[in-house]
Amino acid sequence: MNELILVLAIPLATAILLVFVGHRPQAANINIGGSLFTLLAAASLTARVVRDGPMNVLGEHFFVDPLNVFLIALTALVGFTTSVFSRPYMRVEHDHGRLSAGRLRLYHSMFQMFMCTMLVALSTNNIGILWVAMEAATLTTVLLVALYRTPESLEAAWKYFILCGVGIAQALFGTILIYFAAEQVFGHAPGAMLWTQLYAYRAELEPTVLSLAFVFMIVGYGTKTGLVPLHNWLPDAHAEGPTPVSAVLSGLLLNVALYAIIRCKALVDGALETQFAGHLMMGFGLLTVVVPAFYLSRQKDIKRLFGFSSIEHMGIITFAFGMGGGVAAYAGLLHMTVHSLTKSAIFFAVGHAAQMAGTQVIDDIKGLIRRSPTIGWGLMLGTLAILGMPPFGVFTSEFMILTTAIKYHPWATPILLAALGVAFAAMFAKVQGMAFGEPTVKPLAHNPALLPVFLHLGLVLTLGLWIPPYLDGWFRQAARMVG
Repeated sequence: MNELILVLAIPLATAILLVFVGHRPQAANINIGGSLFTLLAAASLTARVVRDGPMNVLGEHFFVDPLNVFLIALTALVGFTTSVFSRPYMRVEHDHGRLSAGRLRLYHSMFQMFMCTMLVALSTNNIGILWVAMEAATLTTVLLVALYRTPESLEAAWKYFILCGVGIAQALFGTILIYFAAEQVFGHAPGAMLWTQLYAYRAELEPTVLSLAFVFMIVGYGTKTGLVPLHNWLPDAHAEGPTPVSAVLSGLLLNVALYAIIRCKALVDGALETQFAGHLMMGFGLLTVVVPAFYLSRQKDIKRLFGFSSIEHMGIITFAFGMGGGVAAYAGLLHMTVHSLTKSAIFFAVGHAAQMAGTQVIDDIKGLIRRSPTIGWGLMLGTLAILGMPPFGVFTSEFMILTTAIKYHPWATPILLAALGVAFAAMFAKVQGMAFGEPTVKPLAHNPALLPVFLHLGLVLTLGLWIPPYLDGWFRQAARMVG
């Protein structure tokens, strides 16, 4: 399985190289090249899994199937486009004196290390390695969030480290409980830590211990996902870190943490044969949809605004997977895809807009369409897409989730609709003022990287109008595994 080895080895090798040359002018190109090769390896891995089916790698400690290979491909794609965006963005930050050469080296090397840790977390078959990879992802992103070394960024990084550190500790305890339950079946054999073995014998695992383990897992990994009331780190981390970091936090890291919860849910469902895990996810998901919706209207910082939007959408996805069933799981996977693509595109546009205005304050960013039509329309179209306007893919996935809720959980539908309506009104009112009106922004000194913005939005539009048959089959296979 050389493709998976390449997927994991390329970002690690690129990170090590950038430790030594990350401050040089060609570092951005090396970052892009490493991300491109990772994407190509992920595409090759995906083709092989679609053709040959699930398979174990490296002595069963790594495993790929339709669920995680889909997320591996998505992670590699967004990682590549983010590296393309970061080239002109970080150049402007360096020219304005916000970043020294040493901090550029830290950014480039930690970006690739962050990609490596997420890919390890997604591909590992070992629940212990999953925990280690999530902890490593936390440590790398703490350094990225604190990159500017301002009092605000250091405070945001510290809050992120403390809250997510406590959350990861809860996930460790949940992991230990799963191992304790598996040890009664497997003894001290290595299979007690492997997802594939745990799934095969899940009906023999102790239900009470697994129920308790899932509570710790959803609290622990839910902190990384941004589930309310465990979300307080996320808006600050988005607002104070570099915009490329905001893009990968919203577009990738939240998905990886939620993936861990989904794996645990499938395991617990098979052992309990009840809806305990699903109901818990629905409760957290519904709360995570409602609370951020009412925070949106109070936001003055554009990146905090979209940070709360990310929390809301992770709530929608969590609710979808909590409902269970093939349709809801399919909709959840589709929503993970379109949210990652849309939100990263939005942060790309927001990053350039904030550089044009010299501030992230919403009221001080006006007239983007008149100064730079591509940035202005990219932000406006991205906002309409993330708010669920047809014919974008977010509308399709939200429609599927809502209709499933109407059929099986009608009590939740009015709550979801009310929260989505409040979020729509709050975000649209703020963003339309930024796009239109009398300009308060200046043109950028360097040409912005807008290809990733419209590439992502084009994919989201395509998924709203037509899902290619191979992608549809891919989603169906993954949905059957977790639905």
